[in-house]
Formats: sequence, structure tokens, C-alpha cells
Amino acid sequence: MSKNKLRGKDLKRIGYHSNRAKGIGIEVMSKHYKHSSRDEMLKVLTDIKANPDEFLDDTVLGVIAAQFVRKDILKPKEEIELLRESNDFKVYGRKLIDSSAYQQMELAMRLPVAVKGALMPDAHHGYGLPIGGVLAAKNAVIPYGVGVDIGCRMSLSIFDEGNDYLKKNNYQVKLALKERTNFGAGGQLDLKQEHEVLDRKEFDESPFLKKLHGKAVRQLGTSGSGNHFVEFGTVELFDGNKLGLDPGEYLGLLSHSGSRGLGAAIAKYYTDLAKEKCYLPSQAKHLSWLDLDSEEGIEYWIAMNLAGDYAKACHDQIHYHLSKFLGISPVLNIENHHNFAWKMKDSEGEELIVHRKGATPAAKGELGIIPGSMASAGYIVRGKGDVNSLLSASHGAGRKMSRRKAKESYTGSEMKKYLSQYGVTLIGGGIDEAPVAYKDLEEVMRYQESLVDAIGKFTPKIVRMDKG
Repeated sequence: MSKNKLRGKDLKRIGYHSNRAKGIGIEVMSKHYKHSSRDEMLKVLTDIKANPDEFLDDTVLGVIAAQFVRKDILKPKEEIELLRESNDFKVYGRKLIDSSAYQQMELAMRLPVAVKGALMPDAHHGYGLPIGGVLAAKNAVIPYGVGVDIGCRMSLSIFDEGNDYLKKNNYQVKLALKERTNFGAGGQLDLKQEHEVLDRKEFDESPFLKKLHGKAVRQLGTSGSGNHFVEFGTVELFDGNKLGLDPGEYLGLLSHSGSRGLGAAIAKYYTDLAKEKCYLPSQAKHLSWLDLDSEEGIEYWIAMNLAGDYAKACHDQIHYHLSKFLGISPVLNIENHHNFAWKMKDSEGEELIVHRKGATPAAKGELGIIPGSMASAGYIVRGKGDVNSLLSASHGAGRKMSRRKAKESYTGSEMKKYLSQYGVTLIGGGIDEAPVAYKDLEEVMRYQESLVDAIGKFTPKIVRMDKG
């Protein structure tokens, strides 16, 4: 580390106690005072803290001074009023949805920028929007309406291999999953990787994104924790699937993961900015938005799209490494993402920003994957384009039990016995992801028959998750 590089503890010693003040101070100094010594930078920072009023109008240092200026000379924040009543929103499978998720959606629909909403049958409680919530807003993007794991997606590769492939190659498949995947916070693969997403200009044009480039390089091709997985199983394609493949059974590789540390950092940074710019009542603070014609809103939109493309790149690498290890090539790949915001025009031609927090895009003819649990089949679907759902469907079965409750209600031996009954091998995974913690996908699918057509089925057999 350069002897002139500032660290958080350096600023703490001179009275910069909040993480935000330290972060802003370090960023401004590294960008505008990079040729100064550490002592010189600390002297400037000390002067700002001692006399913040004198630096408020400084175009470079004013942002630091604002962290220390007397609160009595700042204009009080004007709280944005919520609508008295929630705008109407469409609910699919109300009896499957807990009250807290429903109430979260009601609160979201009281935002003055909210235009239309829908709640999917797999919905459950989340931060900001409930998981399974879809919200259309006017000229505004809600970072927590997108979520922390920006661009989280499903990716399914289909291989024209016999139905006995997994039995004959059980050891090799398990070895591939152990050696060519990596899960959890901070994980990385011991492989040299290249992908065009790492060369994207956005990393060089934004000082904030530039700091995250190294993490993006290290975590490429890895997966998160929680319900993220990589699994091999059988694919059954139904008659009339229109995929260019005959009906019948195939080998499938399905992965579920998102944008890793890159997406999480973007979400936190811009959520904090939104809360400062958009002052909502405390119960709605996670729904703070950024106007899309503001500098911050434009920055977030660019960063969100980069994170979404990075998530896709991670899946591309996962499927590439596993296919190469096993010496097999896919004949088809199907993928879709959630935890994202899309621009969409309504029936009158007005552009809306559609947030899908844990909801699958389901425009007419659009393909997607809706998984079950580690021991139950999921479905390959084709969207019907239902406008009442904002062209959306569920992104899975949805949790019916919290992680804590699952751990209290189920034992490791019970889970192992259950998986054995269904012929599923689990590498890693915790009791919090036990099948009992999830809703019945068959019931979820019945409540969204107007949203998607099922054209195939994926049944997991060898599953890799975190803690393996």
C-alpha cells in the first residue's frame, strides 16, 4: 500500500467517525489530491472538520464539509407525503401470500411515483418491495425495488445426452461441481478467466465503479450464498415446446445467482443516495427513489445495467467451465433475470419503469425458468404477456418459512432422508434451504396459468450450494 494512501483509521484519528464521512473524504482526496502527501491531505481534512462553513461552497471540498456543517444552518429536509390510500394492484394467489408481504406492497403503492403494481403467488416479505413484487413507477427508479442482488438470474443449458448420463458419470459430475464452482461471500475460482464484461467502459468512466473492478474480476464465475445454486438434473420437454428440440428427456444444467459483490455495493451506495435525496416517512424509507432525469438516477441506471450484464457473465462462465470439464456441449440455453428495472410503455404510450423484485419477465413468447426446491421440479415457461401482471410471473416457489424457522423446525438427518427419497445428492447447502421451507410450486403454477405456459420441466439430481 502506498505510504500516501489514506485509510479509514487515519481519518478516524482526526475525528471522522461516520463511515460516510470517511468514505467521502478518502474518495475526494484520492481523486483531487493524489499528488499530495498523506500529512498534507490530513491537514486539509482537519481544517474542513474544524471550519466546515468555510468550505461549503468549494466545488471539490464542499461535499466533505457538508458532513460536518451545523445542522441549524441546513435547510430542513421536507418529508415527501405518501398517498392516503394505496393504488390498486393485482394479486395472484392471495391465499399463498403472507400478510406482511401484502402490506409491503400496499405501502409501495402509496408512493406518489407508483402507477401500477402486481404481486406474484410466490411473494414473501423482503426489504423495500416484497419478494415477488412488481411495481411500475413514473420517471423514477427505486434501488431497493430492484434489490441488493442486482440482475439475479436463472440459466439453463440443455444437453442432448442420454437419460443415464448422470448415473454413468456421477463421480465426474460431482467433481466438476466441486472444482469448477465457488459459493459464498468473497469467493473466487482458482482459474484464469476472461470476459468482455470486464473491459466495459463504465468501469473507467465512474470512480465508484472503478473501485469495484478488482472485486468483479475476482468473483467472475462464482455464486452467492442463500438460495443460489448450480445443479445437474433431467430436462423433460413437452409436446409443442417450439424450441426446435424433440419432446423427451435431456440432461440439464441449471444455475441461479446474481451480480455478487459488485451488485451489492451498487445497491448500498445508491440506496443511501436515494434516502438522502428522497426523504420518505420512516416506514417507507427503503422505497426511496432516484429521478431518472437526475445525475444520480442516470448513474444508477448505468450501474444497474452493468451489474445485470455481469451477472449474466458469471452464468456464462459457470456453464462454460462445467461443460468443458465434462467434455459436453449444450444444444440450447434458456435464461431470464429478476431483481431489475425495465423501461416499458403502457397502453397509452407513456414510458414506465417496471421493477421486478424476484419476479420473472413474462412478455408474450418470452422464455423463462421457474425453479422449485432442491428436491422438486421446476418449469421451463413461455410468457403469455398478461398486462395485469405487468408482463410478469413468479421467479420460483417462494419461501413459506423463514430461514430461522426452517433451522428450528428441521434437522440435518431429516433433510438427508428426504433428499434420499427423491434421489437428490446435495453438495453443501444448509437446513435453511430445506425443501420444507418452500411453497408447493405446483400450487403456485396453478395461480399463474394466465401468465405463463409450461413447456418443459427440470428435475434436480446433483445440487451444489454454499457451505460445501
